Amino acid sequence: MRHSAVVIGGASGVGLAVAERLIADGWPVAVIDDDGGALEAAEDQIDNDDVVFIEADPTDEDDIAEAFDQVVDRLGLVGGLVSMAGFARSAAIEDTSAEMLREALDVNLVAPFIAARAALERMGASLSIVSIGTVAGLRAHHGQLAVAASQAGLKLMSEVLALEYAGRGVRVNAIAAGPADMDVAGNGGIARHHVPQGRGAEPDEIAAAAAFLLSPEASYINGHTLAVDGGFLAGGLSGDRS
Repeated sequence: MRHSAVVIGGASGVGLAVAERLIADGWPVAVIDDDGGALEAAEDQIDNDDVVFIEADPTDEDDIAEAFDQVVDRLGLVGGLVSMAGFARSAAIEDTSAEMLREALDVNLVAPFIAARAALERMGASLSIVSIGTVAGLRAHHGQLAVAASQAGLKLMSEVLALEYAGRGVRVNAIAAGPADMDVAGNGGIARHHVPQGRGAEPDEIAAAAAFLLSPEASYINGHTLAVDGGFLAGGLSGDRS
């Protein structure tokens, strides 16, 4: 029997695209999200006996432990985990409060850590973990202090987890995604002309990368952050905000 895959923040957007891709790849999937309405909508959209939908707060250890126990009871031991880093608020430094920074760290760093610990404690013969953040964690740009700090931490946390668990049948990687919509405020000054491909990422493109990193085809990829950004990091970002 194939181990289950858990998608944290999987009820909408990129997370839902990841869940749907893993279902198509044959994984039994648990979708965990703190948005009850989005979970109901996702459950209406996905009709599959090998998929469960669980409402839980990703930043709450007890909530996540209980959710993972439900996953094991209903789908079996965990073989894959995808966590979405969901805090994406943009603010200039003078408008960034300590409270905002703490929230970013809680959502983008502490929550993936809680999920990783829960998965490690309930893993099958092997486990692949993928945390999805953005390019803000790899390169500085305007308005992204809280996001960048938290997601840079996510990258390094993934590397440390990979280092410590590589000999135990565990792989840990991360994805640095480009903005999904280049016209939406909150992308830290990134505009279409900053991305060589001239467009934002489609959710399915991020999901395909996550599915690959979970798969046996990526069996020798460990401790890596894969940029899925249309060439943004390669192209660089000018200091202006045009």
